[in-house]
Amino acid sequence: MSDQTIPVYFVLRDGTFATDLVGPAEIFRYANRFAEEGGRAPYFRVHYISAESHINTSIGLGLTGFSPLPDALPDNAMLIIVACIGSDDDFSSDAARATVAWLQRMVKPSYRVLSICSGAQLAGYAGLLDGKQCTTHHAHCDRLRQLAPRAHVLENRIFVEDGLTFSSAGATAGIDLTLHVVAQIAGYACSAAIARHMVIYMRRTGSDPQLSPWLAYRNHLHPAIHRVQDAIVADPSNDWSNAQLAEIACTSERHLTRLFREHTGTGVVEYLHRIRIALARDLLTQSQLDMERVAERAGFHSSRQLRRVWKKFEDAPPSLSRADHRTAIGQ
Repeated sequence: MSDQTIPVYFVLRDGTFATDLVGPAEIFRYANRFAEEGGRAPYFRVHYISAESHINTSIGLGLTGFSPLPDALPDNAMLIIVACIGSDDDFSSDAARATVAWLQRMVKPSYRVLSICSGAQLAGYAGLLDGKQCTTHHAHCDRLRQLAPRAHVLENRIFVEDGLTFSSAGATAGIDLTLHVVAQIAGYACSAAIARHMVIYMRRTGSDPQLSPWLAYRNHLHPAIHRVQDAIVADPSNDWSNAQLAEIACTSERHLTRLFREHTGTGVVEYLHRIRIALARDLLTQSQLDMERVAERAGFHSSRQLRRVWKKFEDAPPSLSRADHRTAIGQ
């Protein structure tokens, strides 16, 4: 296993909700498949652990063959705590008490911790959500507040990210959350490719976390338009022409313009500008490059052009984005 491969541990209990387990696990599998096709090491190494030797899932399928709760974890571990059906907030059994004690003993600040649906109740009961913003299935928010009074429970969210602590709402929201985490680790292009391959609709509403520009406008099934978007995302700074993009789509320029707007709801140029602004924002917050170099790296002819396009999507100037980021991280 590569040093860059992240070990993922699904913490399983009797009554594990099958969607919470299988959905995210399949996303990790696809991420590794795309890594292999790209000639790189796997992004993830998935482990299934439990305080019990045999469990039943929500659909009545029994599972066995997983590992016991380990005595140690790597510093870059990711823990995924899934929901259970039935007495999900009953931690009186020997296995539940052992799992809570293990979480309290093992979890370090360097670990990513994901709770899916009412799995947040176990995470909260174990103290993993203390001082954190979090969410859970809408039917369990009040109970989570009782179990974790020091947590800041948010309602009407698909998922919530607070540092390395992540939580999601019910059922398929765990898939949305996993795609988000994969995007952070393996890149937005990989996450978008997984969503497209699994035919996953990337849902967002006004109260949900903002959908990244790298993933936006991908909720369609047209392969030619996806090829064009993949090319732009892979190399935003390239001086793309309509003719080049039409060639990638294997269609005429006029037909590409019509197809792109029909299937994405936006124009080719506007999409390209959104991706370039997203890249510029990343460069501003993650590098010390001056504005001219940021503009050049992001595919703009000058900082003046960058600022002009930036104003279409942002209220504050690009320089403020860097200043706000430095303030947020205490620099």
